[in-house]
Amino acid sequence: MLEKFALRSRALLAGAALSALLVAPAFAVTPADTLVEGFAIDDIISMDPGEAFELSTAEVTGNTYDLLVRLDLSDTSKVKGDLAESWTVSDDGLTYTFKLKPGMKFASGNPITAADVAYSFERAIKLDKSPAFIINQFGITGDNVTEKAKAVDDTTFQFVVDKAYAPSFVLNCLSATVASVVDAKLVKEHVAAVTPSADYKWDNDFGNAWLKTGYAGSGQYKLREWRANEAVVMERNDNYNGEKAKLARVIYRNMKESSAQRLALEAGDIDVARNLEPNDLDAIAKNADLTTTSAPKGTVYYISLNQKNPTLAKPEVRQAFKYLVDYDALGSTILKGIGEIHQSFLPKGDLGAIDDNPFKLDVAKAKELLAKAGVPDGFKVTMDVRTGQPTTGMAESIQQTLGQAGIKLEIIPGDGKQTLTKYRARNHDIYIGQWGQDYFDPNSNAQTFASNPDNSDNAKIKTLAWRNAWDIPDLTKETDAALLEKDSAKRADIYKDLQQKILDTSPFVIIHQQLEVAGLRKNLQGFKLGPSFDTNFVWAVSKQ
Repeated sequence: MLEKFALRSRALLAGAALSALLVAPAFAVTPADTLVEGFAIDDIISMDPGEAFELSTAEVTGNTYDLLVRLDLSDTSKVKGDLAESWTVSDDGLTYTFKLKPGMKFASGNPITAADVAYSFERAIKLDKSPAFIINQFGITGDNVTEKAKAVDDTTFQFVVDKAYAPSFVLNCLSATVASVVDAKLVKEHVAAVTPSADYKWDNDFGNAWLKTGYAGSGQYKLREWRANEAVVMERNDNYNGEKAKLARVIYRNMKESSAQRLALEAGDIDVARNLEPNDLDAIAKNADLTTTSAPKGTVYYISLNQKNPTLAKPEVRQAFKYLVDYDALGSTILKGIGEIHQSFLPKGDLGAIDDNPFKLDVAKAKELLAKAGVPDGFKVTMDVRTGQPTTGMAESIQQTLGQAGIKLEIIPGDGKQTLTKYRARNHDIYIGQWGQDYFDPNSNAQTFASNPDNSDNAKIKTLAWRNAWDIPDLTKETDAALLEKDSAKRADIYKDLQQKILDTSPFVIIHQQLEVAGLRKNLQGFKLGPSFDTNFVWAVSKQ
C-alpha cells in the first residue's frame, strides 16, 4: 500500500513547481494553470459520496461528481437537470421518472447509464452511512431499494417514494451529495468481500474501502489525490459532458490558522484563503493586490431555552430573551464579515425564507415581560458554550445584556463533545450553538426547529425542539403538511407561517446566518462561493 502511494505521489508531484506548492512553506507565484486554496480540510474522513458528510468533502464532491439534478444557483428555490435531461412525476405523486442526457461518459471513459444511477442509490442505502437518511426518508430501505430506485432502460431511471411529497422536497434531496452518481463498472472492480452479520447483511462493501480515497465520478474535475491533513488535488476531467473546467488543476492545501492563510495569500503562495477571521479579513480588504468575497450559507446560530426549566418555560420569559441580545453590536464586532443578523430559522435562499428581524436590544421591553412572568428582579441561569469563536464572544455579549435586566448568566465552557452531549441529553438551561442544513430544502431546518413528534425523554426523533422539551403538536402537524404540499407557492406560505410562529412563541433566539468568506488574489476571475458547501464550484475560475 505504501509503495503504491509513493508511486502515485511521485507521478502527481512531477515537476518542482507543483511539488513546492504542496510541501514548501513559500512559493512566490502559483502556476497559471493551477488554483491553490488555503483551506482547513482536516475534517475529511472519506471521499466516498455515499459516506462523506463533512463540509470540506462536500465541496470536493460537488466539483467531482454529477447528480441527476442540481441546485439552480440563479434561483435556489428550484433545481435544474445535471445528468437528467428531463423528469416527470406520476399523477399519484409517487413515481419520479428521469431521462438521462445521451452520450455521456465518466472520467474513466465508461458510458453513464441509468444502471449507474440505480447502483449509486443502492450502494448509498445499503452502506447506511450518515447521509443515507436523506434517501431513507422516502421509505427507501436496503430491502426495497432495487425496486424503488431502478433502471427502466439505459437512459431511464425511476425513483418511487412512499408518499405524495412535494416534488420540490424530493428533488432538493436528490441534489444532495449522497445522490452523486458513481461509475458502477469501475466501483465493482474494487469491491471487497464482507462476511454478513447482524449489523450488515450484505456480502460486499460496495467499493467503500476503495472509494474512501478513490474516485469514480464524471464531474468537471476528477479527484487525483487526497492526503489526510495535507492536501486534496483535483485535475480537469477531459471526458466531462459539457464545458470543460478552465484550469488544469485545483489544489486545496490544509491550512487551519486564519493568520497563516492571510500571510500565504499576501506572499502569493496561495490564490485563495478560505478560513478567515474578521481581523485578517479586514487586513486583506486593505491590500491593493487582494480582494474578498462572501456568500450566506445555510447555517444559523441560535440560543435555546430548555423548557424543563420552569422559569424559561414561561412565554414572557422566552420573548424577553429575544429583546436582550444586542444584535447590532454583535453584527459590527464579533460577527463582522462572517455573519449576518438573521432571526428566522430558514436561511436566506430557502423556499419560503423570510428576512424579518423584528427584535432589537430593548431592556425596558424585556423588563416588562419579565415582570408579567412574575420574575421582575430576574433570576440565575446557566449557558453551555463551546469554547472558541464566535460562540464565546457571543455568550459574553449576551451575558452582559441579560445582566441589564437582572438575569445573572453563568457561562459553562466546554469542548464540542461536552456541550453537545449535555445538550442532546436535555440537561442544559441555555445552549448556544449552530445548525446547518443537511440538504438544501426548507424541511431540513423546519423539521428540527418546528417539529417534535414525541416529547418524551426516550423519543426516537430528537429534533432541536425536542432537545429543548418544547411540546408543539400543532406546529409538528403543520411541518408535516408542508412536505405534502405540491404547489410551491403554497408550500412557501406554510414555511413563512411557521417562521412567524417560531419568532413569536419559541424558546429559540436565532441570531445570525453564517457568511462564508474568502480572500483572493485579484488576478483570479470567476471565483464565487455558493449558497451551500457543495456549491462552491471552481470550474469557472481562471487567471489573468
